Amino acid sequence: MTQAVPRAIAVAKLLDSTLRADRGRLLAILVANLRDLSLAEDALQEAAVSALSHWGRTGTPASPQGWLLTVARRKALDRLRAARRDIGKAEALAQLIVREEADPEDIPDERLRLIFVCCHPALELKSRVALTLRTVCGLSTTEIARAFLDHEPTMGQRISRAKAKIAGAGISFFVPTAEHWPARLDAVLTTIYLIFTTGYLAATEGPRDLCLEAEYLMRMIDRLRPADPEIEGALAMILLTAARRAARIGADGASLPLSEQDRNLWDQAQIAQGRALLARAMGRRSPGPYQIKAAIADCRLGEGGPDWPQIAALYAALFRFEPTPVVSLNAAVAVAEAGDAARGLAIVEGLAAELADYQPWHAAHAALLASVGKHAEAADAYRRAIAIAPGRAEVLFLEKRLAALPLTGSE
Repeated sequence: MTQAVPRAIAVAKLLDSTLRADRGRLLAILVANLRDLSLAEDALQEAAVSALSHWGRTGTPASPQGWLLTVARRKALDRLRAARRDIGKAEALAQLIVREEADPEDIPDERLRLIFVCCHPALELKSRVALTLRTVCGLSTTEIARAFLDHEPTMGQRISRAKAKIAGAGISFFVPTAEHWPARLDAVLTTIYLIFTTGYLAATEGPRDLCLEAEYLMRMIDRLRPADPEIEGALAMILLTAARRAARIGADGASLPLSEQDRNLWDQAQIAQGRALLARAMGRRSPGPYQIKAAIADCRLGEGGPDWPQIAALYAALFRFEPTPVVSLNAAVAVAEAGDAARGLAIVEGLAAELADYQPWHAAHAALLASVGKHAEAADAYRRAIAIAPGRAEVLFLEKRLAALPLTGSE
């Protein structure tokens, strides 16, 4: 009895660390075998439950990953046979179990397939993000709901609907062919970047850092699909942006603009790695939007401050790939920062109808109104931006800007 408790704790810790490190890889190979995401998840969960009791009695296996994979396949086979459906799939799985039991450590890496399934364009963007975090990264539904400020049951329903849509739409468990690769890759990169930005803007860090999860996913894709300039560009963008993360919030809890950040807090190793990746990507002579976004992030890190004229030119280039009002907004801010505040304001005000519900538009509009001396209008715009700001750091920053307006002066 005395030894049983420490043994149970050790088994639970080993199982937890194994699933944290390898859940995505194990789930990916099960999905590749079964072509059924829900069945794969259920089988792996049942294998994990079995591990707690079995490893406690007989000791831990030489390969916990191999043991979990073999047992999960058996659990899936039991379910298929009990349901008396997918007989062909059941027999193929039975043969696979027999063939691979002798070498359970030889687990192929099928995560690229799984990522493309989770990030299929048929799924709504937030569902792609939630499903990727759940299946590939292994975050719990509770953790995902907390990151996106959703109720746990709501997030659970979102994930369930996404899995049902994958099954109902017959979405393929394959990496896209060459002709479909660019379009499908963009959906993957967009999903991962949203994971990153959610973590970057989070007021507090949860038990799982979404910025690190996004970096992990991007590095995985770069490793599984090397020498792709857009993947390299996207990873460079994440590193160059994340390098400023420690300096983003001031001592008073307010977010800080680049000009006020303590450069000593910037991660120089990340900056160097990001720049090397960007140079490698650009050297492939196949420009794309993520390489441009990485170049914009790099231009913000200049020794003399951001290179606003170059940033404005890069946003103009990005607009050719992504002709969206958000890109236009960012371009307008860069134009204003480069010295033409009136032109920047005119562009921003021309986007009012399209970006009426977009908080950064209100914040940018307020700042540009203030820069041309329209202080009363700027105050109104700041109040609107504060009302819909995404977090406390942004609220504090905007409140400070509002308080600094010389409202007693003339317009």
